[in-house]
Amino acid sequence: MSSAALDVALAYHRAWAGGDLDAALEYIAVDVVCEAPPGRLEGVDAYRAFMEPYVSQLLGVTLLGAFGDDSTAVVMYDSATRLVAQAPGAECVTVVDGRIAHSWFVFDRLPFQAARAAQAAVVGSGDAEAPAS
Repeated sequence: MSSAALDVALAYHRAWAGGDLDAALEYIAVDVVCEAPPGRLEGVDAYRAFMEPYVSQLLGVTLLGAFGDDSTAVVMYDSATRLVAQAPGAECVTVVDGRIAHSWFVFDRLPFQAARAAQAAVVGSGDAEAPAS
């Protein structure tokens, strides 16, 4: 089943999951509001700054499920990054005039924080060089 918001959410998802953040941002409103674990982000520039480090780390993304109606869609996925092997997440979006106007990200930051701490410990010990992140 297809709906306007779901179509936009899936096109956006396919673009960033494929590593093309510029194409993904074509589906984001200039004045987007994003609720995410790091806090509230406002505007497409803040949104890009939030997404860019994650998208640049992606090794693969598996779509787990998606549903929506004419104005709202939810997409759940699992991703593998250079930093963590498994990073499940979900995004609930509100679409206005064909663009995502509001996004609510849900994901667990703890695995990323633990991996960064482990990298810092390895680098700090001088035993080995941490992988690029």
